[in-house]
Amino acid sequence: MARDYYEVLGVDRGASSEEIQGAYRKLARQYHPDVNKAPSAEDRFKEINEAYHVLADPDTRVKYDRFGPDFRQIPDDFAGAAAGGPGRSSRAGSAGSAQRPGGGPRAYTSPGGSGINIEDLLGGMGGGVGGFDSIFDSFRSSGPVAGADQEAEIQLTVEEAFTGGKRHITLSSGAGERSYDVTIPPGVTDGQRIRLAGQGGQGGQGGARGDLYLVVRIKPHPRFRLEGRDIYADLPIAPWEGALGATVPVMGPGGELKVTVPAGTSSGRRLRLAGEGMPNRKGKPGDLYAVVQIMVPKRLKKRERELFEELASVSNFDPRSEKK
Repeated sequence: MARDYYEVLGVDRGASSEEIQGAYRKLARQYHPDVNKAPSAEDRFKEINEAYHVLADPDTRVKYDRFGPDFRQIPDDFAGAAAGGPGRSSRAGSAGSAQRPGGGPRAYTSPGGSGINIEDLLGGMGGGVGGFDSIFDSFRSSGPVAGADQEAEIQLTVEEAFTGGKRHITLSSGAGERSYDVTIPPGVTDGQRIRLAGQGGQGGQGGARGDLYLVVRIKPHPRFRLEGRDIYADLPIAPWEGALGATVPVMGPGGELKVTVPAGTSSGRRLRLAGEGMPNRKGKPGDLYAVVQIMVPKRLKKRERELFEELASVSNFDPRSEKK
């Protein structure tokens, strides 16, 4: 026996049409076969669609609430008779046979046990079994159904995420390949979603297409590290630049910047460049932090060695005893 449609969508029986639509869109996005590759996803998606078709239409929902799983066998004109009439339970009992032409008449068994031959009831209206088929099948359709929203990932470098711009992408699915021209807003962050309106799943019975959401994934970078909108970049400097101070270049995702290194700077110190991190169209941009790394020559020339030896002989500096 099919599950209760309210249970399928995970809503209460008194749920509003907006709540039903919201639940459907969420579940359809989760179980759409193009997104969810689990073996059971397609069957679950069909079950969700069927439940939404019934509950999204006010008239069909009323019939479902009144007759439960047997609602499809009850034409609107005979709902009262099928329900058992005055004094009977408003919820119908189990259904009898409902066969196609050639397989016998359709019958509904009321709670009191009396059979109602739907073919006989329709015969006087010029419907016959074929007429009933038309009415019966009409209950399978409940109007336009919006297409499911879909998700896909788009991978960007730190530089691409920083500057934004146009990208042409091609996505593959069970339905084949589709290409899109995407506008990347400057300053997108990892996990942010870019909405392509009307590019999602196909709607049913004339319903609008769903939306496609591109989930941004920023690739690892050899020079930059991201924390939210803040960017961290290593800044190699010479020993004398750290000791004496200097103004040196540092590369950011948007190009070269200048940073002042205060005298007495050691490795690991973070030098903040306010507002030079990831842009933010809706608020404050991030900062760029230049993380100092003091580098020494791998090979010393004769004069360089003499100067370092002279420095070592006259300096009382002990980095192992200095307060950090």
